[in-house]
Amino acid sequence: MKKLSRIMSALLAVTASGQLYAEQVQGTVTNHDGKAVVGATVEIAGTNKVVKTNEQGEFTLEVNPGRYELHVVAKNFVHENVEVNVQANINAQLQVSLDKSAIEIIDVNATPFHSSNIESALPITVLHGEKLRMRQANTLGDTLKNEVGVHSNFHGGVASTPIIRGLDGPRVLVTQNGLDAGDASRVGPDHAVSSETSTSESIEVLRGPATLFYGSGAIGGVVNVVDERIPSSTDTKGEWLAEHNTSNDQELVSGSFTSGVGNVAVHVDGFYRDSENYTIPERNGVDEVENSAAESSGFTLGSSYILDNGFVGVSYQNLEQEYGIPGHSHGDESIEVFADLTQNRYQLLSELSFDNSVIKSLNTKVAYTDYRHSEIELGVVGTTFDNESLEARFELLHQDFFEWRGGLSVHYKQSDFTAVGAEAFTPPSETNSIALAWIEERHFGDFLVQLGARIERTEITADNVRLPDIELVEQEHDDHHDDHSDHAHHDEHVDGATRNFAVEHVFTPVSLSAGIVWDFMDGYNLGLSLSHSQRAPSSAELLSFGPHIGTGSYEVGALFELHDDHGEAPHFGLTESDVVMETSSNIDLSLRKFKGDFGFIFNAFYNQIDDYYYERATGLAASDGHDHDHGDHDHGAHDEHEDESNLPLYVFTAQDVTLHGFEAQAVWQVTDEFAWRVQGDIIRARIEGEGTELPRTPPARVSTEFSYQGDTISADLLVSHYFEQTHTAPLESSTGSYVMVDANVNYHFSLGQHDLSLYLKGINLTDEYAQVHTSFLKELTPLAGRSLAIGIRGEF
Repeated sequence: MKKLSRIMSALLAVTASGQLYAEQVQGTVTNHDGKAVVGATVEIAGTNKVVKTNEQGEFTLEVNPGRYELHVVAKNFVHENVEVNVQANINAQLQVSLDKSAIEIIDVNATPFHSSNIESALPITVLHGEKLRMRQANTLGDTLKNEVGVHSNFHGGVASTPIIRGLDGPRVLVTQNGLDAGDASRVGPDHAVSSETSTSESIEVLRGPATLFYGSGAIGGVVNVVDERIPSSTDTKGEWLAEHNTSNDQELVSGSFTSGVGNVAVHVDGFYRDSENYTIPERNGVDEVENSAAESSGFTLGSSYILDNGFVGVSYQNLEQEYGIPGHSHGDESIEVFADLTQNRYQLLSELSFDNSVIKSLNTKVAYTDYRHSEIELGVVGTTFDNESLEARFELLHQDFFEWRGGLSVHYKQSDFTAVGAEAFTPPSETNSIALAWIEERHFGDFLVQLGARIERTEITADNVRLPDIELVEQEHDDHHDDHSDHAHHDEHVDGATRNFAVEHVFTPVSLSAGIVWDFMDGYNLGLSLSHSQRAPSSAELLSFGPHIGTGSYEVGALFELHDDHGEAPHFGLTESDVVMETSSNIDLSLRKFKGDFGFIFNAFYNQIDDYYYERATGLAASDGHDHDHGDHDHGAHDEHEDESNLPLYVFTAQDVTLHGFEAQAVWQVTDEFAWRVQGDIIRARIEGEGTELPRTPPARVSTEFSYQGDTISADLLVSHYFEQTHTAPLESSTGSYVMVDANVNYHFSLGQHDLSLYLKGINLTDEYAQVHTSFLKELTPLAGRSLAIGIRGEF
């Protein structure tokens, strides 16, 4: 915290003099019928100076003489960029007319320019407002699973991370206001994401490599959770909700409040969620998923000091979670195991604008996170995961130079990860990285060119890496029961000596990106993005060696090599191959129509990744190392030794792979109240030279959505068809097709200064039995059956 205090003091000192503005930019924002657009946001591009239009659609900005680009934003309208040249002693007068749009256009916080999703060469999706509240689920992955190009690695409703175009884990970065969430969700799918969606303002999804902004860990994409924990204004506003869900008897309450006095703004938010095991359509006498109950709570306190040219603020967040880990078993025993999670997070954010001849703005983001979760089995702590991280990013944007706008970013990240206990399949390790990035963009008539480069130094160190001598047996594979423990038993075996040694690996990932957006017709554009990105393997991918009961597998990192030739018994040794980086060459092509009552977005992508790290099935199995005699069995029946349960053995292997796919969405605004949306996506992921598929690749799907938005009633019906997935990896079973029907209806009314909504939402209304192909436990944890949620939410 002393480091954060020193950084904040320095930022306040830099801006203590304030700024004085001499002239005004005045204007009116209307639609094409000449009617005033109320509440439109008018911003000076690249700065933090923002105002909203009044009831007459009027706005006023105070500026110094000079040349500016105004960015005008309003809901259901196309964004407008207007250039204005302000002269001394003359107030500029503007008239801005906005075009209607069926496609939702929104500015994105995840990029330094805060440009809209339509202006980006990289495909971006933003979930916010009522749609976010109606899609909100217990986990981040399940909240986003209906967004185009995004799936969830569903883990029994208690944990899930987003899958973007077939990539997840260490390739998809989850951030909170632009900084790493700092949890352990990238280590395993049974580890929950620490970001809470019920108190968030919006969730942004960058599909495709976002390494320029976030580093090599974002080679597959970024999910940025945006909230107001550090307020940028003293405006008073708040939001709250209370909800009950029938599937798991879940109770949820959450709320947030922001206000301020003078130059000091304050924010507070909090939530509480409690749920039982969730129910499923009955099959073979089973109608609920055991050990899927969860309880969580958290709060955030934040404050900022508002300056004439921006703000500087800090926040503190506390998160507490207890959740069951479904599928946690040893042999034929089903053991109830739950995770006890605690996270404390301190964050500093600052956005400052300048009027000098060189620097336009300085954005600062700093976060310190202390994360711990313990897995408790039979009342005893079995394994504890700790992750202490510090991250800082400074973005220095320059004044427009020959009409180019952009700047430099310096990014530092340190992570100290420790796992201790019976299921600590990764050794303690420390990861340090520092990077320098450069980004620029410029308009050339109807063309917007976006360029960037980043160089990074990543160091992974571990002082006590284990290489145990384990016995390997042939896996008894069951085509109808993959992804789980092998139940073959064998004679008693005492592991041989365990070797311990220290490792240090240094990588220098380089990323390059070029994009172009061509407005080839009024209301149409074509986006092309080319990127070359490199990623250093994570410590888990390199150093793992042990049972991962949450995924029902025995995991071994790429630092080790399996030897099973020359008639020898299978055994592991250190790899003789070089430890290499993943290298991705990605091309993205987007066609968009965004004006008028009908709009569409089509995306096609091709991603060639050399030395892609994935868990390859070996056909062997290894003991989970647990004592399965708990004192209530007949010892004689076990021939005076304990049974051992085997887990299928997976080894992290680097292979060249190709991923390509197509995404489409079309929206028809039939009337002012009624809209119809159709969308779909498909992806193929193949290992080159072998003709095999990557494991757990999402299936193709198509969805249709009908929406009604009236003055007092709003409603939504979503029907999604997931196709059968037969493109499977070795030892992986196919997954059947299914149809999900979801709906919601909202009744809106006002009470004093409150805008209230009573809502009812239904999930899986046809009570379809559905297995998620991307889940490690698809057979043990199918999707929930029919459920209804009733709630009330308010805003002021």
